[in-house]
Amino acid sequence: MNTLSTKQILFTYIALALAVLFWGLSFVATKIALQSFPPFCLIFMRFLTASIFFTFLLFRTGFPAITWKNLKPLLFLAIFQPVLYFTFETFGLQHTSATKASLIIATIPIVVLLLSIFFLKERVRLLNVIGIVISIFGVALLIFGGQNIEEMGGTLLGDALILGAVLSASMYMILTRKLGEFFSPIQITGMQIILGAILFFPAFLYTLPRVKWHNVTGDAIIAVIALTIFATIGAFLCYNYALTKIPTSRVSVCINGIPLVTACGAWIFLGEQLAPLQFLGEESLLLPFTWQISTGGKIPMKANPDSGILFYPKIPLLEVLLLRSDFQTH
Repeated sequence: MNTLSTKQILFTYIALALAVLFWGLSFVATKIALQSFPPFCLIFMRFLTASIFFTFLLFRTGFPAITWKNLKPLLFLAIFQPVLYFTFETFGLQHTSATKASLIIATIPIVVLLLSIFFLKERVRLLNVIGIVISIFGVALLIFGGQNIEEMGGTLLGDALILGAVLSASMYMILTRKLGEFFSPIQITGMQIILGAILFFPAFLYTLPRVKWHNVTGDAIIAVIALTIFATIGAFLCYNYALTKIPTSRVSVCINGIPLVTACGAWIFLGEQLAPLQFLGEESLLLPFTWQISTGGKIPMKANPDSGILFYPKIPLLEVLLLRSDFQTH
């Protein structure tokens, strides 16, 4: 019987927490950068710089064998994330409000839960659903706690585009989980970034003439650098590492921590205020993630004869309250 040590579990969740932190704060940096650069130009600069970093890194650690068998799933991964996700999100926000978009994005864990049952055959219990519902409840309080619902605005087209971003992100998580059996986290992240930069290049050329270089500010340049180092390189490395270690349905729950980080970052750096109900929403968002970390320790594992994946049979702490996801190790 295999066991997972406390150190292994905590390292995985520290990586996941860093990814959530970096992506949450990226909205603040993006808001600053978009004052000087159009969306596709900003996205391409992020991924171009990151792809240079990962090219050197992969030369040291080893590229995956460049065959169509290997390239095809990695290309599909890059199409879903970053290309489709960022495209749907960017254009969706032009036709709907950030408030409605955030609420729709918060449904990612539900979509991932359904897809993981169908594609990955992961075991899902009622308590999984309860944990996700608590997270989404927290997102709703965080979003609606300080304003009237009728103020959200938006159109059906915008909402549909944001839903496309949800589906893209969900498929990305499923594909990463599958690819973790064949590639290292560095290989997955590196190829994802490199292929993403290549695929975004035509859109970059189209929007490049719109850049007013004389209006580019120092803050915008710093924001682009921060987005590249933390939100693109650091976050994708940490998140893909977590996806290769634990079930997709469990990892996706932590996505709802991103609005929490964004709200706190906007409060600190942009002076935006949170209403009391929004603070309650933040606590609801933290609850499932805190629970997952609190279940750390040496967890007994047993083999699933159908999938060849290892699962733990019992969680001794707080299992009556929240998630009880399957835990996989490699």
